[in-house]
Amino acid sequence: MVALVGLGLASSLASTSGQAAAQGLTAPLAPLPVAVEENTEKVALGEKLFLDPRLSHQGRNACVSCHPLDRGAMDGKIRGESAYGSAPLRNTPSLFNVAFNYFYNWDGGATTLEYQTEKALLNPKIMNMKWPELLAFLGAEPEYSRAFSDAYPDGLNRNNVLNALASFERSLVTPNARFDRYLRGEKHALDASEEHGYRLFTVMGCVACHQGINLGGNLFQRFGIFGSSKPDHEDVDAGRYEITRDEGDRGVFRVPSLRNVAVTAPFFHDGRAATLEQAVDIMAQRQLGRVLSPADRDAMVRFLNTLTGEYRGLPEGGERPRVR
Repeated sequence: MVALVGLGLASSLASTSGQAAAQGLTAPLAPLPVAVEENTEKVALGEKLFLDPRLSHQGRNACVSCHPLDRGAMDGKIRGESAYGSAPLRNTPSLFNVAFNYFYNWDGGATTLEYQTEKALLNPKIMNMKWPELLAFLGAEPEYSRAFSDAYPDGLNRNNVLNALASFERSLVTPNARFDRYLRGEKHALDASEEHGYRLFTVMGCVACHQGINLGGNLFQRFGIFGSSKPDHEDVDAGRYEITRDEGDRGVFRVPSLRNVAVTAPFFHDGRAATLEQAVDIMAQRQLGRVLSPADRDAMVRFLNTLTGEYRGLPEGGERPRVR
């Protein structure tokens, strides 16, 4: 069954959230932890795998090719490009803070990082790898063979490859956003305009879907409650229907996390919004049936900019050495 937040619930949640904001409370949102606990050997091995293009059949694309960690952990393209130039994929989601999502991919077709990782490895449009080929390659590399033996009692096998990659992905947390500091009680972390944007975010009902520690990532919603969800001259993506074959899921997508949203344009499953301003206007009109004033839209954008955190001690989206 699809977890949809109806307009009545959205209104109720918006009202509750608005009252909480007025009282200085922050439910139903929570700050990111400063770090997550993961086995360091498994994380290091997973990072090595994540950066290695030899995990793809063509030997050109690594996980980092579509999820560059120095650029928001997503490729910045309107739609992801398939490995062999076939039909384009959906917009590439960021991998930052995926440990706090309940579903993965725009259609929610994976419920664990291990399963999502395997889907990407085996997908002919992405890595196009086969398990016998991958395990044979890793087993023939002394460094990998030794690393798997050190990290896992049963050494190199399919489950441990997936676990190592997922362990690294779960470590990709971007803490210390100014909004996290605000949630922890540092009320001057947001200026007056940003705090106004946060109040709009709650009282308008955005928080009904973009809630929890990741401000999204844990439920599904129809894209385009008001008006058509179809851009001019473009077919409508069936969304979660492709997974469930339930007509009620047609046009339904996973609600994305808003963390680091200011540095992960373009937006939505089809990349239709090039800027955060456009994305906010589309959400207000299509999901809430409202047209924002320029001042309110700008305040909302300013608030969303406070959701940008740090990766390895550096501001996400800023200049840093390229990952090698």
